[in-house]
Order: sequence, then structure tokens, then C-alpha cells
Amino acid sequence: MLSLRNFTVARGGIAVLEGVSLTLGAGEALVLRGPNGLGKTTLLRTIAGLQPAMAGEIDADPETLAYASHADGVKPTLSVLENLRFWASVFGQGEEAIAAALSAMDLEKLTDRPAQNLSAGQKRRLGLARLAVTGRAVWLLDEPTVSLDAASVGLFAAMVKRHLASGGAAVLATHIDLGLETATVLDLSPFRARPPSEGGMGGAFDEAFL
Repeated sequence: MLSLRNFTVARGGIAVLEGVSLTLGAGEALVLRGPNGLGKTTLLRTIAGLQPAMAGEIDADPETLAYASHADGVKPTLSVLENLRFWASVFGQGEEAIAAALSAMDLEKLTDRPAQNLSAGQKRRLGLARLAVTGRAVWLLDEPTVSLDAASVGLFAAMVKRHLASGGAAVLATHIDLGLETATVLDLSPFRARPPSEGGMGGAFDEAFL
């Protein structure tokens, strides 16, 4: 479902991770680990197609990828239900998917509340519920549990487990243990980009990649 070969990603035109290779199949989860600033977000954004890779190859159908960043991605003047209906329409999903998303993140009692009137944790739950209405198989998740209390983390973990059980896959950058017993942990520290003097790329983009 997703494969990277000798993948190099950059932030601000400077390589931050190089030589990353991985494969992800149906029902599999991969947890990315490493210190802050290492490049986990940059890697996820590059996989999602939001920025170009500096080098390497990716094998994934873009139509199977769904990315959830630090931002909740909700429209403040729309209600909870209207937000999910909007995203469901974008991805061609129906009311059944919306109902499942509301149930998954315990939003059923908040359907008519404008998103701007939600607490930080409720907005985060709504932002994550969007994943369930994408219909996409590979979830790319960047610190998804920010602003969530323990109960909400449990809801989200259960949603991810159901997604995996249905044949989906997930790549997560998180420091929280979500109880994904079969997940593979990948420490990105060994892939920190080296300066050119040490044989790494470490430089700016070539125009061919822009």
C-alpha cells in the first residue's frame, strides 16, 4: 500500500532525513519515533504529496492517502455535522460514513454545535473524525492525540484499530502509546541527513525537483 526507497526529504530546501526505506501493507501500522525537529512531520507531508521529495522513490496511489496534521482542519462557522458532510462530499462518502465517524469520536451529542464553539479537545476529535469519512486506506497521522484527554485517546486508538482490521494502514508520528500491539516502530534518528562533507546530501534542492 505504501513503499519508500532511499527517500530523502527536506525542510526549507535543506535535507533533514535521507535514505529512508519502508514498506506498509494492508492492516499494518508504522509508528515514527525520533526527537523533535528531526523531520517526522516533513516526512509525512512529503509522503502525502504536499511537498516534493529531494531524492528517492515512493510507490503509493495518491488517491489512497489521507493526511491529518497538527491543524484540526475544521470550518468554524459550520456545525459538527456540516463539517463532516462537507468532507464526506469531497471524498464521495455518504451518510453511513458520517454516522460512523460521529460514533467513533463520540460527537453524536454535538452535531448541531458550531465548530467555533467547541473546546480544543472537541475540535481535535472532529478533526480526526474527518479521517473516517475520507474512505481512504492509508492514514498519515502527525501527532494525532494533541489536545485529547485519556478517554478521547482511547476513542481514537479504537478507530485506528478498526481501520487496520478492515484492511487499512496507518503511519503515525506520536509519542503516545496507542496500544497498537502489532505496530512496527521506526526510529528515524539513523536517517538524520549528513552534511555533504560527510557524504550526505545536506544541500538545497536542485531545480529539477521543483
